Amino acid sequence: MEVGFCGPGLMGAPMIRHLLRAGHTVHVWNRTPDKAHALVKDGARVVPTPGALAGCAELIFLCVSDANAVEQVVFDAGHGIAPATQRAAGAARVRRIVDHSSIAPSATRGFAQRAAAAGIGWVDAPVSGGVAGATAGTLAVMAGGAVADVEAVRPVIGAYAARVTHMGEVGAGQTAKLCNQSIVTATVAAIAEAVSLAQRSGIDAARLTEALAGGWADSVLLQTFVPRMTRRGDAPIGALRTFQKDVDTIAATAYETGTPMPVAGTVQQVLRLAAAMGLADADFSAFVDVLQPGQRG
Repeated sequence: MEVGFCGPGLMGAPMIRHLLRAGHTVHVWNRTPDKAHALVKDGARVVPTPGALAGCAELIFLCVSDANAVEQVVFDAGHGIAPATQRAAGAARVRRIVDHSSIAPSATRGFAQRAAAAGIGWVDAPVSGGVAGATAGTLAVMAGGAVADVEAVRPVIGAYAARVTHMGEVGAGQTAKLCNQSIVTATVAAIAEAVSLAQRSGIDAARLTEALAGGWADSVLLQTFVPRMTRRGDAPIGALRTFQKDVDTIAATAYETGTPMPVAGTVQQVLRLAAAMGLADADFSAFVDVLQPGQRG
């Protein structure tokens, strides 16, 4: 299949490589052209605008930073996918957009309605598993959309995902991702507190992975973040500003639905403090630097 992909970043680039290995022709666009051109050696074909994808791919994937980026890529009057589809009429090939970005469910529903006016089906399909999961091709995908649309894209997504769960209509995938992020951010914050407590108590916090392995506190997050919080020099796997964006979306959705979320509210304030400390672009593990600045070796 010929597919388009907008957003070859830390997550998108390995996903594109899996699509190429699966035999798909992948046309790529990115706001920063160098990131797109870096994939040419893997077989990707770079296009000048998102709208250019509308004429060469029937399925387009998005993996961009936020709702504003989604809106610009899809609906920009000059270079967006949907206007290009409408201008080209019968010549346009794009039939479906799969949005792997993490944005508000309400924004997703609005985008889907606007895309439908251009004859484009919408699947919101945020992912979990991080850069490691994207690289290994084992991502978990939470999908929202019409059954026919989700089933049509499932085999293609399978190139980089171990599991695709259809959660319901458009927006349901994003709601599931907010649930995921509420657990992830609260857990990483709790791990940072545990590491800080261990260090201030005079024990080797790095040994928590061994001491807690197999117990109720053990998890992929524990095994990932205790080492990252007790040393420096690891390649970043994401920035705290991404967590802050997601937690702000959780808070807004909780308000819309009348859902009490006191833990998420506390994590939101920790992330705002991190931003005020100049840590917005720091790795996810910098939660611990909010609690004890400058203490990592």
